[in-house]
Amino acid sequence: MVSDKPSLEGLRIDRAAEDAGGAGRNRRWWIVLLAVAALGAGAAWWLARPRPVPVRTVEAKAQSGGAATAGAVLNASGYVTARRRATVSSKITGKVVDVLVEEGMEIKEGQVLAHLDDVSPRKQLALAEAQLASARRNLTENEVRLRQARLSQERMRRLKDQGVSAQADLDAANAEADSFAARLEVGRQDVQVAERQVALRRQDVEDTVIRAPFSGVAVTKDAQPGEMISPISAGGGFTRTGICTLVDMKSLEVEVDVNESYIHRVKPGQRAMATLDAYPDWQIPCRVIMPVPTADRQKATVKVRLGIEQLDPRILPDMGVKVAFLGEEGERPVSSRAVLVIPRAAVRRVGDKDVVFVVKEGAVERRAIGLAAAPGDEAVVLSGLAAGERVVVEGPANLKDGDKVAVRD
Repeated sequence: MVSDKPSLEGLRIDRAAEDAGGAGRNRRWWIVLLAVAALGAGAAWWLARPRPVPVRTVEAKAQSGGAATAGAVLNASGYVTARRRATVSSKITGKVVDVLVEEGMEIKEGQVLAHLDDVSPRKQLALAEAQLASARRNLTENEVRLRQARLSQERMRRLKDQGVSAQADLDAANAEADSFAARLEVGRQDVQVAERQVALRRQDVEDTVIRAPFSGVAVTKDAQPGEMISPISAGGGFTRTGICTLVDMKSLEVEVDVNESYIHRVKPGQRAMATLDAYPDWQIPCRVIMPVPTADRQKATVKVRLGIEQLDPRILPDMGVKVAFLGEEGERPVSSRAVLVIPRAAVRRVGDKDVVFVVKEGAVERRAIGLAAAPGDEAVVLSGLAAGERVVVEGPANLKDGDKVAVRD
């Protein structure tokens, strides 16, 4: 008989080997879990790491500072304007016959600029003169009839006194004399009306001649022969409202917009230096006429008028100009110097300081700067910044010193 012990021994579970294999598997699972945790921590760090903030920058540039004069308490920009400027039109609507003016022509007061068609006004004048002549002839006739009625009245009065004529005949003579006296008075009034009508028609003829209201220079020519002109806009775009634009060059002055935060620095009679954009090295002495007593709510500015002390043919209307308002010590012209200019959008207000963010090696540095008071879109930097440095003009509101940035053009 064969023994079955070996077979039963083969079915026995080896607990020691099983324990050893389980321990190996557990170690592998722990290694996997640790690897996953490390990868998760790395991914979390990667996602949470500080990323460069996209910003836009500009370069601080040095410009000719004609208006940024030493001793200036305020800088502003504006334009040359003419106090006396008019688009010369007509009093009546009519067709232009000729235009006697060209751009750039010097015009004297009362000079003829153009003629309108006067055929109809002259015919109306002739009619009015004929009516006046008729009224005067009627007046003469009534004067003759009145003298005759006065004579008849006097004869009837004598006959009545002599007892030859009746009272009724005298009353009829008196009535006839009074009637012609009334007609004579009406005739005189008709003559006055006719005379005024003639004067009106003569004025209509005179209005066909367009004259200069003041002396100046014609800067535009707005009408041509054959076009219709009217003192009011009529007929769409086919009717002109002016012959030319006339500018009195002796009335040129400067108008600038001053930020309302700095308007207290401007006073009537204050000296200033103006610099034309066309002539940056030429300084023009000016004086403040007055600040216009109203503010622009859209731009938060106040308009200031300045008179030019010495006019020059180079000064033309609508030229761009920069003005430096002088303090008490800046009473005389000084030479212009270079100033550092950046966009006003680059300046931020932190507390009571003006700061900018300067980009250096992929990060920003917050820097306090000193500014000259100036309206408009540009800021004049007096200190804290050097030419060639790049400052942030567009970026997040919470930008901090040391933040990494990515510059985009």
